[in-house]
Amino acid sequence: MAVDLSNMSLKELKALQSQVARAIEGFEERRKKDALAAVEETAKSLGFSLNELVGAAPVRKRAPAKAKYADPANPANTWSGRGRKPGWAVAALKAGKTLDDLAI
Repeated sequence: MAVDLSNMSLKELKALQSQVARAIEGFEERRKKDALAAVEETAKSLGFSLNELVGAAPVRKRAPAKAKYADPANPANTWSGRGRKPGWAVAALKAGKTLDDLAI
């Protein structure tokens, strides 16, 4: 499949370059998935999971943190105290309240 690049504009060449990059990326991803599936199948046929063979720890999901603070205006709005303060908490703190005042 020969493509005559000499007759293409710069815009067409850049579009082609972008398409080629995406095609290469997609090809590599498919190859990785195929390789992983083959390795997992081989491990399974030998009576192991892939995680057992490579020593990967099982993935544990954390339970959501319990709410510690509630919006006095709307108790349905809660915050665990982790991460960024919600707008209602920031507003309450600016109004002179403390986190203890917002505690559940």
